[in-house]
Amino acid sequence: MQLRYAFRLYPDTGQQTAPAKAFGCARVVFNDGVRAREDARRAGQPFPKAGELSVRLITEAKRTAERSWLGEVSAVVLQQSLRDAERAYRNFFASLKGTRKDPRIGPPRFKSRKDTRQSIRFTANARWSITGSGRLNLPKIGAVKVKWSRTLPTTPTSVTVIKDAAGRFFASFVIDTDPAADAARMPETDRTLGIDLGLTHFAVLYDGTKIDSPRFLRRAEKKLKKAQKELSRKQKGSEDRDKARLKVARAHAKVTDARREFHHQLSTKLISENQGIGVEDLSVKALARTRLAKSVHDAGWSSFISMLEYKAERYGRTLAKIGRFEPTSQTCHVCGTVDGPKPLNIREWTCTACGTVHDRDHNAAINIETAAGLAASACGAPVRPGAFPAQREETGSHGFPTGPSAA
Repeated sequence: MQLRYAFRLYPDTGQQTAPAKAFGCARVVFNDGVRAREDARRAGQPFPKAGELSVRLITEAKRTAERSWLGEVSAVVLQQSLRDAERAYRNFFASLKGTRKDPRIGPPRFKSRKDTRQSIRFTANARWSITGSGRLNLPKIGAVKVKWSRTLPTTPTSVTVIKDAAGRFFASFVIDTDPAADAARMPETDRTLGIDLGLTHFAVLYDGTKIDSPRFLRRAEKKLKKAQKELSRKQKGSEDRDKARLKVARAHAKVTDARREFHHQLSTKLISENQGIGVEDLSVKALARTRLAKSVHDAGWSSFISMLEYKAERYGRTLAKIGRFEPTSQTCHVCGTVDGPKPLNIREWTCTACGTVHDRDHNAAINIETAAGLAASACGAPVRPGAFPAQREETGSHGFPTGPSAA
């Protein structure tokens, strides 16, 4: 499978100008590609092919006075931008036909120079390299300092340079992993686990272990509120407003990074210690429309489950999801009696049939493991197969790396 390793870049003052040019040129080529296809659609003509657009919008455009500055950046960056536009259209048409399993998406939109998040991608034929001193040498940019937090296991197939809303630069490497080496990294175990995700505690495990919710956003609210208030008082278009916007973006970035690190550490620990894991298929979108929306987003359940998914696939573990309408909090795990719905403020309840006193979340975790079909494996029976495939596709000119995916 393919994974991404993200590392922080520290370009010097002179090197920051070259990526800015590349971001702008990639944006212009992307917009030209979208415009060409939209013009063909309005005229009732067939969509121009990628090769035709490459010649017209890159090769021939460089010879004109209006687009001569496209020659100042690597041609690979421009080609990849056109491919991003082509892939966006493919995804859009697949969404219309219903062949795309993800939520429906709209047609590609024009990019703006005011976008706070930008990226460019270099493939292997761009001749980028890692120098002997550990710097990342990029075409027409130079050797950029990298903060290596770990060693790359294999030679990357591509690298995406990203500038986020906080003004930070990252290099996201795409790595093809070795299944045999990944399997050897994880210790053998026959343990299984059911997890009940919540807000009072981030997770309650089958054995009764309760993992507190860090509530990163809630803890940073006071600082965020102050930074946002300062931003709202700055005049639009001024340098002071740009500085205030960066301050807000950096505060949000700290919250996001802390939450991601927490998810990575916990998901890796659970995957390494258990052969099978059962979780609920939560409807986060629906829960985010309730009065608990801020707390739901702060918990980041979707991100955590996604990490469990791809790590289970990578290391040969099993992740089983049960239906969101399964009455795990209402069912007594001892006698199986369904005792009816209970408000959220009820954290303990007594079964009317057998008299067992239940901790609401612990009881739910036990029922999740049972419903997922994992409990039998504790006696030596095989765990139910079927790891869920993880989407680890390089995002190209969109998105931000979710951190070292090999954690």
